Amino acid sequence: MQVKAMYALKNGDHSTSLTLDSGHGEQVGKKLREMSLEDQIKLPDIVFVSPYERTLRTLARITVGWPELKNVRVVEEGRIREQEHGLSLIYNDWRVFQAFHPEQKELHDLEGSYYYRYPQGESMEDVRERNRSWLNTLTRDFAGANVLTVTHHLTILAARANLERLSAGECQFLDKYEKPINLGVTIYRGNPNLGSDGRLILDTYNAKLYD
Repeated sequence: MQVKAMYALKNGDHSTSLTLDSGHGEQVGKKLREMSLEDQIKLPDIVFVSPYERTLRTLARITVGWPELKNVRVVEEGRIREQEHGLSLIYNDWRVFQAFHPEQKELHDLEGSYYYRYPQGESMEDVRERNRSWLNTLTRDFAGANVLTVTHHLTILAARANLERLSAGECQFLDKYEKPINLGVTIYRGNPNLGSDGRLILDTYNAKLYD
């Protein structure tokens, strides 16, 4: 019990608070507002946000800096939630989890980080599959719309993997060498000049819009 008390999280991942509390969200909102006033981006037609506490609070802070967002419809979307880490959440760090469960480290090393699934949790591929489902909804219901999404690390990578048709290895490369930063801004733009191959093209990745 002492070991568990030492390493256990005090709440579920969905209710984990922000790790940063320094007004960065408001700065990002102000910068995005400036970009919208300069016609670099558009005010979104709809906002999708993960239902986790930290993403909801992030959106609230962005809205302080970009008050026009108050008039935009907001949808809490479970398919863009963080990766579920299952039983590893008994501990506050995946390395502690592997130390206490060496068989899981062995399985992780055998499967690789892309296909390894946490016990009662998800693999990177699982997150990519539910992200693909959400992107299909966007294609069906919001074609041509400007969409703002407030989400998590692996969902951002999953969106890149799906939109850019990345392989498992390419997705792992991004996760190792180009991890999304806290409050990083990624922008995709539609390219109608591609005809039948037209799709969203990466314009900006991981931009830091705060000091």
